Amino acid sequence: MVQSQSDFDEAERLSDRRARALPALAIIFLAQQATFLVEGPPLEAVRVVDIIKLWTWVVLSLALLAALWGNGFWFRRKAIRALLDDEVTRAHRADAMSLGFALAILVAIALYVASMFDTVPVRRALHLIVTAGIGTAVMRFGFLERRAHRVE
Repeated sequence: MVQSQSDFDEAERLSDRRARALPALAIIFLAQQATFLVEGPPLEAVRVVDIIKLWTWVVLSLALLAALWGNGFWFRRKAIRALLDDEVTRAHRADAMSLGFALAILVAIALYVASMFDTVPVRRALHLIVTAGIGTAVMRFGFLERRAHRVE
């Protein structure tokens, strides 16, 4: 795979854009969930607005997970995707996924303890676990990438 200077330039530009976008997306994702944290997800989605809110959360969660798990640039040439997924990025991704997993487990344990004292609806518990895990992982990955770009 021959890589030209323009490939390196494009990969650098996209990597910088990813480093700026991911923390902002994580903040938007977590802020969007504020209503769920206060009210909890509707246990019976009977209103159209509730169905839209739930599906928006599902789609955004899957999109953020896909961007985190892959490198998020599926429609770029293979050479550029390879440049974007360097050793440092893979280390940052592993660190972020590890933190997201740990926080998801801690939230699950907290919900388990809380369920000893009060009923915790399954959908609310799952929503909190997934949101905490994905939100934390995406934010951590974005911050690590931003720090790496400042050092360069």
